[in-house]
Amino acid sequence: MKMADDEIRAIVAEMLAEQHRLQQANIDAIVLRTVASVLASFGIDNDDRKELRADFQHLRRWRTSVEQAQSYTLKAVITVIATGLMGVVGLSVKVVLGK
Repeated sequence: MKMADDEIRAIVAEMLAEQHRLQQANIDAIVLRTVASVLASFGIDNDDRKELRADFQHLRRWRTSVEQAQSYTLKAVITVIATGLMGVVGLSVKVVLGK
């Protein structure tokens, strides 16, 4: 009894797919344990995930607000410098035309 090439290919493909699923499950378990041990080394329990997420969200909001404030500060400085230069040019023109 001889198997057809298509049947052999299907069996091999199925076995390879199963091996890939098993390897992926092992990798996922290893990564999960690694992340849990790193968080534990920082003093964060595995049950504190919601608090950790809230902390990171707060830090992101704070960082974006600081970046926005820096942007507004830069714009304000440029506006003050441009206004000062325009004032100097205006006074110079007044002085020259006034003589």
